[in-house]
Amino acid sequence: MKPLFPNIEAYIKKLPKTHPVPAKRQLILKAIAEFIYKKQQKDELAELVFICTHNSRRSHLAQIWATIAIHYHGLENVICFSGGTEATAFHPNAITALERAGCMVDKTGGKNPVYLVKFADSHKGIQAFSKKYNDKYNPNKGFCAVMTCAEADDACPVVLGMEKRISLTYEDPKKADGQVNEGQVYDDRCAQIAMEMFFMVGQVSTFTFR
Repeated sequence: MKPLFPNIEAYIKKLPKTHPVPAKRQLILKAIAEFIYKKQQKDELAELVFICTHNSRRSHLAQIWATIAIHYHGLENVICFSGGTEATAFHPNAITALERAGCMVDKTGGKNPVYLVKFADSHKGIQAFSKKYNDKYNPNKGFCAVMTCAEADDACPVVLGMEKRISLTYEDPKKADGQVNEGQVYDDRCAQIAMEMFFMVGQVSTFTFR
């Protein structure tokens, strides 16, 4: 295992007890793991594109936690991206949830800020900003499209260039914006996604999905 920031390592050690992965969702996550494993068996790059409507919350959280899990387990030739059916901005509430989980986040200014999310001294970090799924920064063929919200899944019946499409939807924490439970809702969604991404990557590492 490759070291992460101490606060993140402490955070992920608690996840199996606080946010266990239901059996039905394990099957979906194993399908993503199988995509990665088969790519590795062919010495091909495995690219995952996490997609939600605005690329503002769930798809970013999934991309970031999948990248953290991939780094932690030492997987090679696996790269994660995110995008939306439209571009808006990476929402501050999702960012603060990542910071509470132990990530370090720097940002530039602008209407659609670019954030650098750091989780380990040995990794350059993740450049995160809102974009469409078919943006030039994302792969255009041979990738696995992971649909993280039902709205994007319905609104995007065809994801051009994908090799595999998997629906892994999450409830939108946006519903809590401005409410007294805002922080808790975002923390719960962040933890759920973190646990599921670590479960998924763990399946590749141990080949237990076969």
